[in-house]
Amino acid sequence: MSVGRTHSISLLGMTGAVVEIEADISNQLPMFVLIGLPDAALNEAKDRVRSAITNSGLELPHRKVTINLSPAALPKHGSGFDLAIALAVLAAAGDVSAESIDRVAHLGELGLDGRLRPINGVLPAVMGAARAGFGTVMVPTGNADEASLVPGVRVIPVASLRDAAIWHGATCDAIPVEPLVRVLPALTEEDLDLADVIGNEDAIEAMLVAAAGGHHVFLLGPPGAGKTMLASRLPGLLPPLTAEQALEVSSVRSLSGMPVGSRLATRAPFEAPHHTASAAALVGGGSGLIRPGAAARASHGVLFLDEAPEFPSAVLDALRQPLESGVISIHRANAVAHYPGSFQLVMAANPCPCGQYGARDSECTCTPFNRRRYLARISGPLLDRIDIQLRVQRITSAQLRVSTDSARMSSADARARVVAARERTRSRLADTPWTLNSHVPGAWLRGPAARLPVATTASIDRALERGGITMRGYDRVLRVGWTLADLDEAPVPTAEHIGRALYLRKAIST
Repeated sequence: MSVGRTHSISLLGMTGAVVEIEADISNQLPMFVLIGLPDAALNEAKDRVRSAITNSGLELPHRKVTINLSPAALPKHGSGFDLAIALAVLAAAGDVSAESIDRVAHLGELGLDGRLRPINGVLPAVMGAARAGFGTVMVPTGNADEASLVPGVRVIPVASLRDAAIWHGATCDAIPVEPLVRVLPALTEEDLDLADVIGNEDAIEAMLVAAAGGHHVFLLGPPGAGKTMLASRLPGLLPPLTAEQALEVSSVRSLSGMPVGSRLATRAPFEAPHHTASAAALVGGGSGLIRPGAAARASHGVLFLDEAPEFPSAVLDALRQPLESGVISIHRANAVAHYPGSFQLVMAANPCPCGQYGARDSECTCTPFNRRRYLARISGPLLDRIDIQLRVQRITSAQLRVSTDSARMSSADARARVVAARERTRSRLADTPWTLNSHVPGAWLRGPAARLPVATTASIDRALERGGITMRGYDRVLRVGWTLADLDEAPVPTAEHIGRALYLRKAIST
């Protein structure tokens, strides 16, 4: 008997690697051997494949079956290799065309009755197959819509192993089966309007600036000041996702087991993990299979950390590298997984453990030492990476009465301003690799291409000399200043823009 050979895709982070699956049947005592560095879930494929072949009305030879997953040094995880293993065995037995299965990448988990179960990560896996040159991919019927989102790839949906074998030339009659589909909750996208925010004009401007320039935000204020309300409205101010961003966001959702359906995501994601989240839950990780965390799921959107001082310091500091590079790298002894990490971070915190310090209508019961220790849970290096740091206050009854008579900016109006400002930024940076002010390195802003007059930067020059801001903070104020200029349709920032940018960074200490 010949060797059956086909292919599947192994995912490491967002990267799909082609795995060649070989099956050999030899005249030895009946047994099923799986080699090639499989994990526990993949090693159990031996029993799933044996039962699925038998219950599909096909014949598994009573000989030794050896399955090799190549390259052998690449760790392989999960049950998505079942379909490819079963077809390789049938090709070695001569039941299906060896040439046919060699041209197709196969993805899917087998049930004991031979039906195919949908799996996570089909979208990035099909993208990996397309990049490797495969024009045809066979997937479970429950993953067909998701797989079809990848352009230029022919998707063959099959409900069972028997159907897959018939497609590859097996001489048996088709038996209709009920396909297994995954019932996933529909994504609910609330229309939260910025017009709901009353008072706090500085905070509304801060959200507008953050959306226009892609800046990170830290909101400090007592309970009831509207920090969560402001953060939850930031995604509605962001422009719709581009085609490339939508594919990336949908791929991360697929890896996380979230609904993808037949359409790519178009709105910026919003993730708000609880303060009890671990570092693995926040940035990704896990034993064995490396999974994306909340920060990866928030890529091209907003990651909101409410009650930020309540997060463990080590968990918060795990965000420092993604904030600088825009990429989440998770290192293990035998592999490194990379996920997108270009999110906007919004952190909210009470000013003290009791939450009332600085409130106009309440008295704080915390000692100065307790207040300092509480906010010190957010490390200085992490806070220094936050462009906008703002104090928000509870609104007064007078502000509430005035707000009913005055028009407030809606999310649609704010989004239009953000889109226009981003277009001006993109046009100005057309000859550079950057498209957002928050991505521009400080050396370029201080260089000949964008250097501002001394009179314009006098305020931040003094702040730097007096130790009020660091060099990183100096560059971040410049970035916010350029965003304010783009919002005001000014060709370059003025001294007023730089002063407002410095206020938006140092307002929590004023």
